[in-house]
Amino acid sequence: MRASRALPAAFVLAAVLDLVSLVVGFRAGHLVAKPLLMPLLAAFAARAGGPRLLVATLLCGWGGDVLLLSDTDPAFMAGMASFAAGHVCYLVLFRRHGPPRACAGLFAVGYAVALVTLVVLLWPGLPAGLRVPVAGYSTLLTAMAYTAATRLGPVAGLGGALFMLSDTLIATGVADWPQLPRPDLWIMLTYAAAQFLLVRGALDARPAPAAAYREVRSTTP
Repeated sequence: MRASRALPAAFVLAAVLDLVSLVVGFRAGHLVAKPLLMPLLAAFAARAGGPRLLVATLLCGWGGDVLLLSDTDPAFMAGMASFAAGHVCYLVLFRRHGPPRACAGLFAVGYAVALVTLVVLLWPGLPAGLRVPVAGYSTLLTAMAYTAATRLGPVAGLGGALFMLSDTLIATGVADWPQLPRPDLWIMLTYAAAQFLLVRGALDARPAPAAAYREVRSTTP
């Protein structure tokens, strides 16, 4: 019980340290705090009995976080690939939670419009070598956000939407759009909140032990 409370608290503490470091321009604090976020969240998910795919996607996120600490193009591409692998894990995990909800059609239209609009607007400003990878990654991210909202519910749905917002802020920076003051602060704030909400939504969507037992018994010959 203590560990189940301590791990989320440690995650929040690391996130606050990271955000404060970004506000005051303390790069060393950011370099220390950012790589701690996903391992702490993964430990919490594992401790709470979360599925292995949930832990795997958080470790993919950790790989992306570490790689994106570098400003080089190869590191950016590798980081995007690591996050893409995490989104695949999320998609597989979320699709296990039954059919889409009744409102899935509205979400499909909304997310499709958002994806097409974003790619069309970003395309001219992106470096030529990043256009197709960013478009592919954006499609995968949008699919993850849509599936979170339509399979798990509002908590995970908000997490997926915030993940899209966080990565959109990154993409607009790559495309050399005008940025908010301290853009890294808003990127990390939305990202940390997104991952926590996705984990919380995934854990909350698990069947109760009794229901899970009945399901197993009902399928046993």
